[in-house]
Amino acid sequence: MSEEANILIVEDDEDINQLLCNIIRKLNCFAQPAYSGTEAMLYIEKQNWDLVLLDLMLPGKSGEDVLTEIVQKSAVPIIIISAKGEQQSKIDCLQFGADDYITKPFDVNEVSARIHVQLRRKQRTQGILQKKELTYKDIIIDLNRRTVLVNGSPLKLTAREYAILVLLLSSPEKIYSKANLYESVWKEAYYGDENIVNVHMSHLRSKLAQANPNEVYIETVWGMGYRLKN
Repeated sequence: MSEEANILIVEDDEDINQLLCNIIRKLNCFAQPAYSGTEAMLYIEKQNWDLVLLDLMLPGKSGEDVLTEIVQKSAVPIIIISAKGEQQSKIDCLQFGADDYITKPFDVNEVSARIHVQLRRKQRTQGILQKKELTYKDIIIDLNRRTVLVNGSPLKLTAREYAILVLLLSSPEKIYSKANLYESVWKEAYYGDENIVNVHMSHLRSKLAQANPNEVYIETVWGMGYRLKN
């Protein structure tokens, strides 16, 4: 990578954790091992991270619980690396805020490539968004710090919710279809699964409404999609 990234590895198996650390160091990035969900959350509270690799089957606090806590506190991208290969497990994690899902046993080169993709996306986004701040009504987004203020108070968003809000504020007049939103935020082809977009949009609107009950920020244009409400 063009600059060193800080990556947190949450994996209770010492051998796998060290293998992942070695993969990350070969990408010239800093690797911080954590062996439990509790330890991981201490690191999340302590500093900002560019990426989190998260196992699901952890001692004590489960990986699913850790995922939920992280997305409530930070917009950091998260890659799940788990022996749970069930399709529903993958769908649940992606809907709850994970950015990618890799099944164990994994291929070292594939993991390296997936990490590189997430870090490259972050760099590309930072390069495109030359403005330091986006504003709309009483929403202020600090693009450098990845923070959101609404009605003067900080608003905690998941990585997906944050990306949706940035997209909408970047083009205030544009109507985004669900396909537009999915392909822009998830960086994948859209195959008509409206539920994923609906869930994230619903959560975002709910958080905005709680921050300022007297304002409506996002409107549905029936048959077309979503846009900022004038």
